[in-house]
Amino acid sequence: MDNIFEIKDKTGRTIHLPREKWKHIIIIHHELVNWIEEIKEPLDHPLFINNDPADDKLKYYHRRYKKIAQYVVVIVKYLNSEGIILTSFYTENERP
Repeated sequence: MDNIFEIKDKTGRTIHLPREKWKHIIIIHHELVNWIEEIKEPLDHPLFINNDPADDKLKYYHRRYKKIAQYVVVIVKYLNSEGIILTSFYTENERP
């Protein structure tokens, strides 16, 4: 699998951003095209992490950026103790 990056989360699990998911992010959320490092930061240093109430394999990583007065949310799906980034986006709300 061709990955844009690989990083360890706070618990030491590996998370991948596959190229196909990166294409989705920059097409749907084009404002993140130059924000690779800002997508990594919530995984490494989250402000908080939410669980998805409908799917226990999904985690929502949040980090607030004062320079844009918004949060960056990264959604990760964990399978076999490794995570795959599904998407990322900005939000003004603390919890989507």
